[in-house]
Amino acid sequence: MTQGGEDVKLLGAWASPFVIRIRIALNLKGVDYEFLEEVFGVKSELLLESNPVYKKIPVLIHDGKPVCESMIIVQYIDEVWATKGPAILSADPYDRALHRFWAYYVDDKWFPSVSAISRAQTEEAKAEAVEQVFAGLKLLEEAFQKCGKGKGFFGGDTIGYVDIALGCFLAWLKATEKMTGIKFFDEAKTPLLAQWVERFCADVAVRGVMPETDKMVEFAKMLQTKFKAAASAK
Repeated sequence: MTQGGEDVKLLGAWASPFVIRIRIALNLKGVDYEFLEEVFGVKSELLLESNPVYKKIPVLIHDGKPVCESMIIVQYIDEVWATKGPAILSADPYDRALHRFWAYYVDDKWFPSVSAISRAQTEEAKAEAVEQVFAGLKLLEEAFQKCGKGKGFFGGDTIGYVDIALGCFLAWLKATEKMTGIKFFDEAKTPLLAQWVERFCADVAVRGVMPETDKMVEFAKMLQTKFKAAASAK
């Protein structure tokens, strides 16, 4: 049991950006929770019971009830612990819709292009993926200007829904930068995002859960080896 008699568990893995989202949201709200680490490549019985449809992390288990899919969980946390910590989603319906749109864009369009860099089998495919990532960052720079309204985060004065959706990938991006030599958050190209990265990573809700770059590089190399082996097998 956590403080206040609530039982909050999180099924996840340290390297998963989607799990990092939940940990940041729980930290923002000051919610105590038990982190149940899943073994990479193995699905626990608890995971299969808690998420029988998708069979994947993260899963938040609140008083025995499972909630699945990362951004749905973030919204759940915001609503259940509405009186604790800052609001993650705006109270304004239009702003809320706008933030949901950009969070969906990050998952649907932008992050797949980041993943494509490490999965690319040719230099041409890699170059195309890098170009897509930069095109996406340009759009997100404009979104930051619109959503943040001149303040420090997409959510305004504090970390919000889009900050969590995008910021959870920063450890992966830093690892990719180290492995490829490509600088994604260039102050000349996306000055607002470059400054936002520093603010986001320095926040107390983020610092303790953002993996170290070298550790992420090791993990990414292991994944690349698996991808290459799978591609060769085909």
